[in-house]
Amino acid sequence: MKKTNVPVVTLAIFMTTFMTAIEGTIVSTAMPTIVSDLNGLEIMNWVVSIFLFMTAVSTPLYGKLADSIGRKPIFLFGIALFVIGSALCGQAHNMIELILFRVIQGLGSGAVQPVAMTIIADMYTLEKRTKMLGLNSGFWGVASVIAPLLGGFIVQNLSWHWVFYINVPIGLIAFLLVVFFLSEPKAKQKAKLDVKGTFWLVVLLLTVMFTLQELSSLSGLILAALAVLIIISAIMFYREEKRAEDPIMPLTMLKGREFLAVNMITLFVSGVVIGFEFYIPTWMQGIKGTTATIAGFAVTPSSVMWVIGSFLIGGMLSKWGVRKTFFGMLTLLLIADAMLLIVPMQTPFWLFCIIAAMNGFGFGCIMTAAQVRSQVLVDQDHVGVATSFNTLMRYLGQTMMVSIYGITFNTIVASELAKHPNLTQAMMNKIVSSIKVKELAANLVPQLRQVLFSALKGVYVVSLIAIILSIVFNCIYKKQQKLAD
Repeated sequence: MKKTNVPVVTLAIFMTTFMTAIEGTIVSTAMPTIVSDLNGLEIMNWVVSIFLFMTAVSTPLYGKLADSIGRKPIFLFGIALFVIGSALCGQAHNMIELILFRVIQGLGSGAVQPVAMTIIADMYTLEKRTKMLGLNSGFWGVASVIAPLLGGFIVQNLSWHWVFYINVPIGLIAFLLVVFFLSEPKAKQKAKLDVKGTFWLVVLLLTVMFTLQELSSLSGLILAALAVLIIISAIMFYREEKRAEDPIMPLTMLKGREFLAVNMITLFVSGVVIGFEFYIPTWMQGIKGTTATIAGFAVTPSSVMWVIGSFLIGGMLSKWGVRKTFFGMLTLLLIADAMLLIVPMQTPFWLFCIIAAMNGFGFGCIMTAAQVRSQVLVDQDHVGVATSFNTLMRYLGQTMMVSIYGITFNTIVASELAKHPNLTQAMMNKIVSSIKVKELAANLVPQLRQVLFSALKGVYVVSLIAIILSIVFNCIYKKQQKLAD
């Protein structure tokens, strides 16, 4: 059998990482323009949350399939689906179409990231794996640095549709490299799909997301019914996983105290990441009146420091252990988030860059360490499932937190608008874009910015709570853990 060309396949993995990273940052940068064009401020978080949800739902299934029928076919399927979804998103003519096409994109993303990291685990020893995952995060950071420039240029000179089209050529090249240069032995076991377990997991996740997304608009009776459905689906999922011959998510993994803690921290910190990267460009354009390009640059220091943190985390874990290292990084995030809560409207741009750098270093350290620990703490046969579970926690955390952010943001906006009869939701759709704001009466702009400012402060209160919960989970360790334990 032909041997895998490790450098070329690694390059293909880095390209898929670059592709998905560009997707996140460019969309965040372009979101104010998309919202103004499609008139959907009140549902803009669905563009992000539906993508994250579909990724989260499909990730465990892809992880199980990657362990059973092989990494290559699942990886190729994910890349193909992501490219098709990206092309369709570029064709969207209204917000509903965009959200529906993001479903397809999310289903592709559910395979790309976890299976890519599983392939890295297959190709490299533990010592080299940490470095390669750090380098993979480095490509994420490089993409995040380039994306604001590219996104701002596209929005200002072409149209926002092109922020999706850019994934197509990158995805096609990566697809071909994997086809011709990745070789793996045929799977020793046939795929035994845990259909019932998968069904109840999807029901559970879908119900949780819908409940969080529509919490502020649902009646007490409907909320009670949804709560009952969440409890029933959770119980049924647990029972099916106990019975299944080959469960989609082996519950034995969750018995490990450290495995559970690491993944819960991943869930909450991922939510903090999306809150920072998604809402800071809105802050820059809506409150400071910057262009889309400059708004993207506000998160650039985060991307750069993410790369640095990813490279340094291995040495930090070896020297201080998991618990102490995580505590230090979570404290850094706590300070950065507190700064966002106390800064005034006229805060200079350079201070946002410092906050972004602090966040990025913490994000890079925590995410890379959590990914490696999840792979180390399970048997080799379950590396794919463990990697997918960690990725599930990452996307589920983002999905849940985006929903909570959306509820918080919309509730505060509605409350503030009620105090100002001369302001409308249509005006809020325009204030978030530095281009559309010119269409508003000059005397209304300060009031609209104050409404937006209050809503954004509410978002970062939610982030603060998530960081505190992460610190609580980090305290469940009884002793210091080393990376190679």
